[in-house]
Amino acid sequence: MVREHIYKVFPNDMNANATVFGGMIMATMDRISLVVAERHSGRVCVTASVDDVHFMAPARTGDTLIFSAVCNRAWDTSMEIGCRVIAEDSYTRRRRHVVSAYSTFVALDDDHKPARIPPIAPETGQEQDRFEEAGLRRETRLEHAARIRARRSEHHDDAERD
Repeated sequence: MVREHIYKVFPNDMNANATVFGGMIMATMDRISLVVAERHSGRVCVTASVDDVHFMAPARTGDTLIFSAVCNRAWDTSMEIGCRVIAEDSYTRRRRHVVSAYSTFVALDDDHKPARIPPIAPETGQEQDRFEEAGLRRETRLEHAARIRARRSEHHDDAERD
């Protein structure tokens, strides 16, 4: 289920370029994504990673930001939450897609260890697409982590020989 959050942009949200500070948007995306993760899992969750943060267009003073987040897929103890931000001119209702990101959250048990969570059962074509694409992103994350571990292992072995 897609969850939405509405945020009105004020002058204190601006950066030196007179656009909305990206860190504020990212922090809000993380909070909203956390709510989706905890509602899906029924547990306390923590952010494990944030992937593919893309800033496509600026948001400005007076815009209304519409944050939407959804759980794309769940594995044993982790899940991917997709979050999208739309900026809307409150007077003309013109909308533009400004930011998207994918975050991985891990559910925790009472001992702060990873806890099992329910799977996602996609029902619509759009949900199925998000489900499959989340699997591809996960494969990429795991392959990237394996390459980094291998490189570090090789580098560590070289340093020991020197």
